[in-house]
Amino acid sequence: MSAALDLATVRVLAGRDVVRFFRQRSRVIGALAQPVLFWWVIGSGFGGSFRLQGADHVSYGTYFYPGVVTMVLLFSAIFATITVIEDRREGFLQSVLAGPGSRLSVVLGKCLGSSAVALIQASLFLLLAPLAGVSVAAVNWPLLVSALVLSSLFLTGLGFVLAWWINSASGYHAVMSVVLIPMWVLSGAMFPLDTPDSVLGRMMSLNPMRFAVDAVRQALFPGDTASIASGIGTLPVVSLLTLGGLAALTLGISAWRVGRRE
Repeated sequence: MSAALDLATVRVLAGRDVVRFFRQRSRVIGALAQPVLFWWVIGSGFGGSFRLQGADHVSYGTYFYPGVVTMVLLFSAIFATITVIEDRREGFLQSVLAGPGSRLSVVLGKCLGSSAVALIQASLFLLLAPLAGVSVAAVNWPLLVSALVLSSLFLTGLGFVLAWWINSASGYHAVMSVVLIPMWVLSGAMFPLDTPDSVLGRMMSLNPMRFAVDAVRQALFPGDTASIASGIGTLPVVSLLTLGGLAALTLGISAWRVGRRE
């Protein structure tokens, strides 16, 4: 009986976030327009000066594309998990927590809903993959889907932890800007790692976000990984295991925070 109630709680909360996304037309339009503009503006700005050592044929737009895919997941996680603050302020989550569902089911419902929204937005941007030189027939789809799902769960879990801790939307955005955006910039998404022994190189190597970027890049360009890799070159299985562990960790901390606070 409790398992059925938990499943119902997860289904209702996840479905609610997905329905809310599609009812906000501006978010649906921005889901594709924002990454396209970002990819085009940054790609145009750096395209003339970008040279990848040992792979002069790789344009910056091609190199940058996997990074923008992970950026879509990142920003989607930020904007989707901010609903945690809104739902708490409006009393919705308090009423859900007073129900028969477990604390873990509440966390899973919110995070799965936010992850679904992030994956929808990433899928829209992936429609432009051929423009980045991606051969759709050559894409390692199992690796790509696994990387996107695990990355979105990790990021939404992390977003939930911070959203449950912070009481204001403005404070949440400030913390996200300090924590998540630098993680993405130093993940190999925007520039390759040329000096592994430098301070910047060590920061990039220890950055958990780089596992997502590496896995997505290797999935999109399975036959040309050496020429467009971020310079870290993590094996796909290592990236997936790490992302899975990070997702489990952030979801577990989220459940602990909810149970401890209420």
